[in-house]
Amino acid sequence: MKLPISPAGCPLDALLRVLSGPWTIYILCRLHQNGPTRFGQLKRQLVGISSKMLTERLRTLEKAEIVFRHHNPTVPPQVTYGLTEEGQELTTVLDQLNTLAQQWGAESQDSTHQLAS
Repeated sequence: MKLPISPAGCPLDALLRVLSGPWTIYILCRLHQNGPTRFGQLKRQLVGISSKMLTERLRTLEKAEIVFRHHNPTVPPQVTYGLTEEGQELTTVLDQLNTLAQQWGAESQDSTHQLAS
């Protein structure tokens, strides 16, 4: 994996700099859930993201070797993105974060309902 150099000299800082970019976690989750996905399909799944932002995030993830890009030179060109072996290593963490988010979301809704009563 090729991570950017961390000013703090910390590998975790370098990884978090890549993952903390806008839309990054959503992109990784979609690729994890759906497997290799064409650019247009990925853009439709991420409601509200611009083509420019999606391209930028995918390039960053590709440079970090978290995502692969496969270009099929057809007319029109078909470009597919998917998780690399290193990207697949993130799926356990993504699943854990998703479980925690759902748990906290349910707890938040429960406390909101209790306050409203």
